[in-house]
Amino acid sequence: MSSAAPARVAAAPKKPSVSLRDVWPDIWTLVRPRRAMIGLGLLLMAINRVSGLVLPWSTKSLIDDVIGKRQAELLMPLVGGVLVATVIQGITSFTLTQLLSKEAQRLIAEMRTKVQVHISRLPVSYYDSNKTGALVSRIMNDVEGVRNLIGTGLVEFAGGLLTAVLSLGVLLRINALMTVITATVLLSFTFILNRAFTTMRPIFRERGKIGAEVQGRLTESLGAVRTVKGYHAEEREQGVFAAGVKRLLDNVLATLTAQSVMQLSSSLLLGLVGAIIMYVGTRHIFAGQLTLGGYFTYTMFLGFLIAPIFQIVSIGTQLTESLAGLERTREVLSESPEDTDPRRTVALGSLRGDVAFDHVDFAYEADKPVLRGVSFQSPAGTVTALVGSSGSGKSTIIGLIAAFHSPNAGRVTVDGVDLTTARLDHYRTQLGVVLQDTFLFAGTIRENVSFSRPNATDGQIREACHIARVDEFADRFPGGLDTVVGERGIKLSGGQRQRVSIARAILADPRILILDEATSSLDSESESLIQAGLQHLMRGRTTFVIAHRLSTIRRADQILVVEDGRIVERGDHATLHAANGRYRDLYDRQHGLEQNLFLAPGEGDSAPEAEAGAAARAGTEPGMLDVMRGGR
Repeated sequence: MSSAAPARVAAAPKKPSVSLRDVWPDIWTLVRPRRAMIGLGLLLMAINRVSGLVLPWSTKSLIDDVIGKRQAELLMPLVGGVLVATVIQGITSFTLTQLLSKEAQRLIAEMRTKVQVHISRLPVSYYDSNKTGALVSRIMNDVEGVRNLIGTGLVEFAGGLLTAVLSLGVLLRINALMTVITATVLLSFTFILNRAFTTMRPIFRERGKIGAEVQGRLTESLGAVRTVKGYHAEEREQGVFAAGVKRLLDNVLATLTAQSVMQLSSSLLLGLVGAIIMYVGTRHIFAGQLTLGGYFTYTMFLGFLIAPIFQIVSIGTQLTESLAGLERTREVLSESPEDTDPRRTVALGSLRGDVAFDHVDFAYEADKPVLRGVSFQSPAGTVTALVGSSGSGKSTIIGLIAAFHSPNAGRVTVDGVDLTTARLDHYRTQLGVVLQDTFLFAGTIRENVSFSRPNATDGQIREACHIARVDEFADRFPGGLDTVVGERGIKLSGGQRQRVSIARAILADPRILILDEATSSLDSESESLIQAGLQHLMRGRTTFVIAHRLSTIRRADQILVVEDGRIVERGDHATLHAANGRYRDLYDRQHGLEQNLFLAPGEGDSAPEAEAGAAARAGTEPGMLDVMRGGR
C-alpha cells in the first residue's frame, strides 16, 4: 500500500439487473437434486398449515353451539381436536426445521466449496483485476442467501400462500360479500409488493458489490499494517474505510425506505380491511345474515389471510436478497477456468526442459504492448538469466514460461509443445518457482515446505530443509519444523522465509526452475549458506534467473538483456561485458553504486584505481552461480 492510497473505495460500474428468468436455470440446478426433500417439506408444510386452521375453525361451533345452544357434549371433542391439531403442528414444525434448515446449511457448504474450486482455477489475469477480499466475499457471503431457496424461507413463502388460499376459501363460505371487498383491497396491495421487490433487487445486488469492495480494501489495509503505520497513514485508511462504509450505509438506507413503504402500506391495508369488516359484519349480524360465532370465526380467518401477506413481505425481501447473491455467484461461475481451454489437450510426459520463445508478443491491455517479438532458446539443463530495468518485461517472460498468461502472437514451447495446448495439471507439476516476494501460509515450517509435495515423507522433508539450510534456524525453535510461522510467515525473518521457499522448491523436484530474485532477502552470510542448496536445486534443471545483483549471474549459460519489451543483447557474461553495451553499463554502474554505499566520502579509490578495481571485479569476483555451477 503506497502513501498515495486512493481517498475512497472506487465504485464499480453498474450492470443491468439480471431477470429471474436468467437465474432460473441456476435455481433449478440447486433444487433438482433435492426436489424429493423439498416435496416432503411442502407436504409437511401443508399438514402444518391445515392443523393451524383447526383452532379458528372450531371457534364458530364453540360460540354458536357449545355456548349459544348449551351443547356441552361437543366441548370435549372440540378441545381434543384442537389439542391433536396443535401436537401435529408442533411435530411438523420441528421436522421442517430439522429437514430443511440443515439441508440448507449443507447446500451453503457445497456452494462455497464449488465457488472456491472454480475461482482457484481461474487464470492469473482474473486475480490481477479482483481484490482478494472481494473474492473472499464472493465465496463466503454471496452464497449465504441460497438457504432461503432451499431452506425454510421458500417453504414459509409457499406456506404463507397456502394459508392465504385456504383462509380465503373459508371466508367466502362464511360471507361472500365481505370477502370480495377484502380481496379487492388485498389485490391492490400486490401491485405495491411487486413494485417494491422490483426496486429492491438491484439495490441488494449493489450492496453485495459494495460490501465486497469494502471488505477487500479492509483486508489489504490490515495485511499491510506495518506499511500503514510506517507512513503514519492510519487516519487516511480510516477515511478510506469510512467512505466505503458510508456507501454501504446509503445502500442499506435505500432498502429500508422501500421496506418502510411496504410496512406502511401493510398497516394502512390492515386498518382499512378491519374497518370495512367491522362495519359490514355488524350490519349483517343485525340483519340476521351472520351469527356472532360466524363473525368471530371470520375475523380470525381474516387474520390468517392477512398475516401471511406480512410474512410474504419479510420472506420476499429475503428471497430477493438471495437472488441478488445468486446473480453474483453466477457471474463468478460463468468465468472460464484456465484448464478448460479446449486447446489444452496435450498430456506432457516427463519433461526434458527445452524452452523456446518464437517471436512472442504480449500485452496485458490492448494497445499497451509489454513484449515485442521476443525470441530465444533455453536448452534443457541450462541457466538463462534475465536482466534489465524495472518494467522492461522480465517478469512477463517468466509468467509466460509458467503459463500464467498466453502470448498474443508467437509461441512459447516446451520440448517442442506449444504451451497453449499443454494440459496445465501435467505441466505445472514439473515447474518450480522461488519468488522474491515469498509467501508462507500461517501454518508450520513443515507444512509450508511440504506444500509443493503433500505426500512427501518426513525424511524427504528433512533432507530438503537440510539442503536449504532451514534446519539451522528451525532447530533453534522449541517446536523445530513444527513451529508455527504466523500469517505470511511474519515470525520468520526475510532470509528465513526465503530458505523455506527454496526448501519447498527442492522438495518439488521440478524439471523447470524459476528463481525470481531468490536471494534478494538474504544477507551475505545467509546467501553463502544456501548457495550449495541452490546448486543442488539447479543441477540438471532448466533454470531461469531474474537478478538485479548482476554479480550473481556471471556464470549463466546465457544472459538476456531486456529493455522495453525486447531482447536488446544476449550472450554470456564475458561476451556482453566486452561488448561495452547495455549490460556493461548496468554492470559497471551497479558496482559503482555498491562501492559508494559502503565507503565514506573521500575514502573511495582514485579514478584509475576505481577502473582497475572494476576490471578486477569483472574478471575475478565469484558470484552466486559460480558456486552453483561449480566454478564453471
